[in-house]
Amino acid sequence: MSLSKTTLLKLSSFVLVLLAWEYAGRSGLSLALPSFSETLSALIEMLADGSLGVAFGKTLQPLGLGLLISIFLGVGLGIFMGLKEFGEWLFAPIFIVAQAAPLAALIPVLTFAYGIGTTAKVFTVCIMAMPILVLNTMGAVRNAPGSLIEMCKSFLGTRSQVVLKVILPAASPLIFVGLRLGCASGFIGIVLAELLITPTGIGDLISYNQSVAEYAKMYAAILSIIVTSVLFIELLEKTEYALFSPQKRV
Repeated sequence: MSLSKTTLLKLSSFVLVLLAWEYAGRSGLSLALPSFSETLSALIEMLADGSLGVAFGKTLQPLGLGLLISIFLGVGLGIFMGLKEFGEWLFAPIFIVAQAAPLAALIPVLTFAYGIGTTAKVFTVCIMAMPILVLNTMGAVRNAPGSLIEMCKSFLGTRSQVVLKVILPAASPLIFVGLRLGCASGFIGIVLAELLITPTGIGDLISYNQSVAEYAKMYAAILSIIVTSVLFIELLEKTEYALFSPQKRV
């Protein structure tokens, strides 16, 4: 499938969703569902008065810190677990349970332990993103092609050379898949944190406009964080595409 056709299909699906949203809003399906045009007008108004920019400034700080911690610790721990069997036995059950559990239920516990400040929000981002990052990285490392590993060893490659020149390059495409999924979960985590811990940033815009029945502004705030998340994930995908050949991409 050519790139132009792929882009056309993506744009078509996007336009269909917007048209369905516009129709649902104008049909009076619910008073709490504004049309897309009303939401877009509210978004422009919030950009003009600076409220959206201020909210994003408060949201991106714990989000960025949480994602950085999750990426470095998650990928590092996943590599360790993939290379060392006892590391998998020790840590894998924790992250498997964490991935399956409703982690949003832990947010009140984090609030009790760390208060309502930035620390609790960073931890929320981490607990949402790290299980995916760790388990994907571990699986990618563990499933590196055995034939390439044996070939490197047959040429008297050292353990570090096997890891650096064979295992990690082979695992990198799947690690990037984990990065995309983990970062998407991190965005969910920061919104949950701002809604459940303390209303700041985008979460404050959502909860406040809901309370005063400014539904167009509420949806505008939701739309803005969704668009930011999608653009960030697309950036990761473009980075993956630039680093690896299309044949290796997932």
